[in-house]
Amino acid sequence: MIIIKLVLSIRRFFDNPAIPREYRRNFIHLYFDIAWFGILSGSAISFLTVYAARLGASGFQIGLLGALPAVVSLVLSIPAGNWLQTQPVGKAVFWSAALSRIGYFLWILLPWLFGNQGQIWALAAITLAMGIPMCGLSVGFNALFAAAVPTEWRASVVGVRNVLQSLTFIISSLGTGYILDHLRFPIGYQVVFGIGFLSAAMSTLHLFFIRPQPEPGSVAIIASPVIIPKSKETTKRPGWHTSLRLDIWRTPYRNTLLVLLGFHLAQYLAIPLFTLYSVNYLHLTDANIGLGTALFYLTVLLGSTQFSHLQHQVGHHKLTGWGVSALCFYPIAMALSRNAFHYYLLSIVGGFAWALVAGAYANYLLERIPEDDRPSHLAWYNLILNAAVLFGSLAGPLLAGFIGIGTALIVFGILRFLAGIAILKWG
Repeated sequence: MIIIKLVLSIRRFFDNPAIPREYRRNFIHLYFDIAWFGILSGSAISFLTVYAARLGASGFQIGLLGALPAVVSLVLSIPAGNWLQTQPVGKAVFWSAALSRIGYFLWILLPWLFGNQGQIWALAAITLAMGIPMCGLSVGFNALFAAAVPTEWRASVVGVRNVLQSLTFIISSLGTGYILDHLRFPIGYQVVFGIGFLSAAMSTLHLFFIRPQPEPGSVAIIASPVIIPKSKETTKRPGWHTSLRLDIWRTPYRNTLLVLLGFHLAQYLAIPLFTLYSVNYLHLTDANIGLGTALFYLTVLLGSTQFSHLQHQVGHHKLTGWGVSALCFYPIAMALSRNAFHYYLLSIVGGFAWALVAGAYANYLLERIPEDDRPSHLAWYNLILNAAVLFGSLAGPLLAGFIGIGTALIVFGILRFLAGIAILKWG
């Protein structure tokens, strides 16, 4: 009954006569983009590290799957931001997505080409190659979203996107678990990777149709339908200092970058350990993992229904801080789990915390960025994000090897709580 009400509310939003005609098309394509991406996330992306673990991957190798794209982004984030300053943002995002998502097709072929260890290292190489165009997509999508969705509609659009992603993620996670339990290894994973590639292709197609628009009632255009406007700084002084945009670190945006660096570091220190603990310590089946991830996103979905009300009451800043603090529950509860029931319970509670973060932190970030200089500011955010992914993905398994995976999860949970406090106090 709750799901039916949510679907009806989404349909009413689609048909809302208050949405200007010029924005309606963008909104619809943004919704279909995230719906297909939800299927991709619930299938191929969610089960990539599980597949690697079942192939016998070590903690270092699983961490490497998350760290390698971060290496690329650390090198290319600033150049990508400068490149986006001179490109039609819509086309740049589309081609970046198309090139990066070819890699999902290559995953399907690996069992036919390599043995277990060969597949693990091939997955790492493909993931590294996907990270190159993915950098343009990561930097560019937030700029495209800001240019395609007026300020007063962003919270509503983000809320609907979160609901749609949760719905499709839930369905695809349950379906993926069923497929993997009923098809022999590794054919089941090849089918899942095929579903992921099809979903990635459809998501990319909808990105093609999203067009930047001017803010209603404004003469100035946030992001031109042709080229993102450059800031005065980037046109005034060419050279390495300008290319790096170090001037951004002399603005209040510096505090936002630092607290988000703390958040993402605490986040990614724990992430590689979740798969290892689930597969090697809890001995969960693929169906167990599929159901757990589905329950997680079910509570994200339910939490998203209250997001619009909460953001009007307290704002994106406080919601982000509270949500990040609440994320401490997931790694701590996992360290204390002993069976599949415990895994389901922590997934349910963890989903509510992530609903706050997922709904609020992108808008919180955009609120801290000047409207005429988004790509360079987002490039710096992408850089600190990937620095956290790189360090966290490698350091998390390394530290767990010294102090034990359970103790490490508890420590990383405490760090998440402190990161949320830092966002509330200094962000």
